[in-house]
Parts: sequence; C-alpha cells; structure tokens
Amino acid sequence: ANVIGQMAMVLSGGARRFHNRAFATTIRRPVMRIAVPKEIKNHEYRVGLTPASVRELVAHGHEVWVQAGAGAAIGLTDAQYLAAGAKLAADAGEAFQRGEMIVKVKEPQASEIAMLREGQLLYTYLHLAPDPEQTAGLVRSGAVCVAYETVTGPGGGLPLLAPMSEVAGRMSVQAGAAHLEKSKGGMGVLLGGVPGVAPAQVVILGAGVVGTHALQMAVGMGAQVTVLDKNVDRLRHLDLIFGNRITTLFSTAQSVEEAVLAADLVIGGVLIPGAAAPKLVTRDMVARMRKGAVVVDVAIDQGGCFETSHATTHAEPTYLVDGVVHYCVANMPGAVARTSTFALNNATIGHALALADKGWKRALADNPHLRAGLNVAHGQVTCEPVARDLGYDWVPAESLL
Repeated sequence: ANVIGQMAMVLSGGARRFHNRAFATTIRRPVMRIAVPKEIKNHEYRVGLTPASVRELVAHGHEVWVQAGAGAAIGLTDAQYLAAGAKLAADAGEAFQRGEMIVKVKEPQASEIAMLREGQLLYTYLHLAPDPEQTAGLVRSGAVCVAYETVTGPGGGLPLLAPMSEVAGRMSVQAGAAHLEKSKGGMGVLLGGVPGVAPAQVVILGAGVVGTHALQMAVGMGAQVTVLDKNVDRLRHLDLIFGNRITTLFSTAQSVEEAVLAADLVIGGVLIPGAAAPKLVTRDMVARMRKGAVVVDVAIDQGGCFETSHATTHAEPTYLVDGVVHYCVANMPGAVARTSTFALNNATIGHALALADKGWKRALADNPHLRAGLNVAHGQVTCEPVARDLGYDWVPAESLL
C-alpha cells in the first residue's frame, strides 16, 4: 500500500509539473505590441497593415495599435480595424510610443526617425543606398530596421519588393503614355498609333519584374517595344512569350545609346539589390534624345538609372531636362494605394508574423531570407551594399544574433 501510495504521489506530482509547464508555456508566449502609423510622405495613402493582417496578428496573441485614420483614404475605416481587434492610437506620437514593432510602407521621414528608439523594430521599405541622411538617422536611433526590398526568397528574387515592382511597371507605361500628350509636355504621340500612323517607340531598360510588367502593358497598348538586359536567358524567355511583337537587345553602352536616341518613351527598371542603381543613360544621351520624349525612372527609389533623374512627388511628378520630360515619382504605387496596399500585405504579413511571434533575433536566425532584410541594427549597418555605397563599416547580421 505504501509503495502504491508513493507511486501515486510521484505520478500526481509529475502530472502537476507537466500541467504547470504547459500552463507556463501558454502564459509566457511572447506578445508583441505592433503599431501602424499613418504614412506622411507626399500623396502616400498606403497603409502598413490591412484589417485582415491585423486580425492575423491579433489571432497570434499580439496587440496592434493603428493610428486613427491611417487607412481612411483608401476605404479602410477605423471601425474595420477595431472589428479586426486593433486599438486606435490618437496620433503618430502615440503609435511610435506604444509600438515595439513599427510597420510602415515608405521609409520613415525625419519627424518619424526622431520618434524611433533604441531596440525598436522597424519593418518597412527603406531604400537606403541613395539616402545618406535617412541612413544616418536610423544609425543614430539605435533601432532595428528590416527593409522589405532586401528580403530574399527561397527561389531567388525579392518577394516583398515584387508586388510593388509589378504595380510600378504597369503604371510606368500609363504615366509615360499620358505625358507623351502635348498638354503635359510631350511630343504629342499616341502610344499605340492609329491605322496609317506608326506607334510610339518604347524602350525598356531591364527585363526583371518592372520591365516584364511594363512590357506587357506597352505591347498591349500597341507600341513598338525594345527591351534590354544583360541576362540573355531572360531575354530568350521574353522572346518565346512575345515573339516578333518585341525586340530584345543585350545591354551594352552602345545598344543602350542607340535605343534611347530612337525612343519616344524610355522606362528605367534596373535594380541591384540594396545598392544604388547604375546610371545607364548619361546626361549627354538625354541631351540628344528627341524633344518631347519621356523618361520614366522606376529605379528612382534606388537613386535612378538616368544621370538627369532626381526624385519627384505625385504633386509635381515631372520636370524637363533638354526638352525631355522626366517622370521620377519615388512612390509610384502610392497613386493606386488601395490595390498596392493589399498586394503589399499579401507579401509582408508572413514575415511580420515571424518577427512578432519569435522576436527579431530568433526570426532572423531561423530564416536566412528574412535575415537579408536587416539593414541597420543598434547603430550598425548590416547590409553590405548600403555600407559600401555610403562608406560605413559593414557588420554582418549574423554577428548581432
């Protein structure tokens, strides 16, 4: 009887310990406070989290604060966010104060950088290589900054940048076609022409995501399209799809110059992940282009691929250089903010959940693709192209984990 009683006590104690461990695991689950401020860049109406994304994070046990009115411009109301489980922050100051992780769309502006604090996690687009002031501000803040545009994918590519590149590629042709109109500074050419009149000559620099989606739109509108890239396999793939409806050229200084000088519309869609875009079109080439031609520099977020490019806004999207219209809006997808917000959230929510569930160190240690997104942390630059382009010492992300 004594032996049986002792065994029962041992089993009972073990059960209690097992129960206590299970309960402790439940109550110790990390709950992160996530905040979504309203975007303040010129004509930027996208929002970092949709109500559906908020619901996912809340279901994982996290606390989400959304600045009042953050999504109102695109029909995402405060009532929808409250129904999804969010709490409302009165202003940006409260959002930044409450959030352990800040989820945005565009790079933080100066007033937002001033609100970041040591160790706070920032998850957004950054595009640091052409922006030394923003980089210096983030380094000074001590925040941990994960950039959408440098997160890689298992099959290659940049999956968090891709949806906005798709939008920007399609928009580039719309914008180019509109600004070829005489009333907007162009030479007065209809992109697709009409029977008996030749269509416009469109040149696309880069056959990546931007270039492919621009190509689809330009061909669909009836333009004569030439696409240039250094990746012959990519050009071969596009040739198989579009056949004799397009011309493909291997990109050299000579082929770029010849194509640009013959073009009515040039779209720049080149990208070196994390680094400043190469200047493929020189100032001299622009000076010799057709008067009233249009250039659309989709690479402007990374500094642009035309020597004559500088960032513009949706309020004043264009300027003239030597009679050539330059459209260099740095947040092109912001013009179709509702479509862009949903497309972006489809790509970003998975990593947002990982960062919130595990904390940034564990999430980055577990996933090398997400780790590639770490650009700045605790005053150190962890993205090699950014460090190289801006003169910082590069500190590998692994050393901080």
